[in-house]
Amino acid sequence: MLEEKVQNNLPVEVGEVVECTVEQVMPYGAFVRLASGQKGMIHISELSYKYVKKVEDVINANEKISAKIIKVDEKGRIDLSIKQMEAPPSRSTRPSRAPRSKEPVSSGPETFEKRLSSFMKVSEMKIADINNRANNARSGKKRPKKPK
Repeated sequence: MLEEKVQNNLPVEVGEVVECTVEQVMPYGAFVRLASGQKGMIHISELSYKYVKKVEDVINANEKISAKIIKVDEKGRIDLSIKQMEAPPSRSTRPSRAPRSKEPVSSGPETFEKRLSSFMKVSEMKIADINNRANNARSGKKRPKKPK
């Protein structure tokens, strides 16, 4: 018990890369033991730049890994990251947004009124279409005759 307390007081610095062993895998991340004996956690968002559905897709229990210390809070809890040791993906691999229209956006009551009127017409047509479908569905079904 005394040795564990001494080991926990070893200074670790933010930005330092440490070797650690995965002790426990949880849905939200993994708990690891540093070579110094201290415990830390790697959140699922710090595993990879790619989408991680399950922590087990990236790391498993008892696996030895290298991670970067990103935070040590006032209670001595250590947060680590594998993602920050990798190079971030280039901008070209991300899907690009559709280019914006070059047309100027005019404001004023005239444009707003036109847009509102157009929206109301389309909305009313959709509601009428839905009501017609519902009425046609009801009229197509034959009700059984009641016995006399």
